[in-house]
Amino acid sequence: MGTAMLASRPIVDSLRSVPFFAGLDDDALGRVAAGMRSRRFRRGEVIFHVGDPGDALFIIVSGEVKIWLPSEAGEEAILVRLRPGDVFGELALLDGAPRSATATALSAAETVVLPRDRFRELISSEPAVRDALLASLALEIRRLTTHVEELHFLDITGRLAACLVRLASDGGTTLPDGAIRLRTSLTQGDLASMVGSTRQSVNKLLGQFAGDGFLRLERDAIVLTDLDGLARASRR
Repeated sequence: MGTAMLASRPIVDSLRSVPFFAGLDDDALGRVAAGMRSRRFRRGEVIFHVGDPGDALFIIVSGEVKIWLPSEAGEEAILVRLRPGDVFGELALLDGAPRSATATALSAAETVVLPRDRFRELISSEPAVRDALLASLALEIRRLTTHVEELHFLDITGRLAACLVRLASDGGTTLPDGAIRLRTSLTQGDLASMVGSTRQSVNKLLGQFAGDGFLRLERDAIVLTDLDGLARASRR
């Protein structure tokens, strides 16, 4: 028992910073951690494929993960990029269906993994976890609704502008001059996969946005200098 508690302590410490488990006290966190294990992934390593059995919930401790769908032609559509504190893989645990998308580590990533049977026990016994799950699913529905709305009603210029505005609040770093540097792991290919376009089209539009004063392109990053201008561009 002492060994199990020692092994679970680092996991408990990690869970304290995860919004999904924010409503749990230390005793409850200890019970959750007792059913978890740590897993590390290399950059570019697939965590699970679309169609795999949904047997566990993943919580990101460090690094970044993308959730995406592959096409038969080898292209990909990025549904969401996740960072520390985010949870993924919960959908397949609820309905027992196979994974609906593929998860890949964008950088070296550490996760903690909760098996399906333990997850179902927590949903039944811990109201705070159940509430967090409902909030997570509601957020996912809102995100998908926004994505569908943009695909139907915005052209590529509007979709890219809207995407950049969202990324500013999703892990962007505010610089002394008020500009916002997007995460350095973000590539133009990633942006193309997120907005349903090609890298060439995204490259051209980024150049146009830079000419309009909305952003500047640095060697290894995109820096947003006029969020209001980008927001207006997303509504054209």
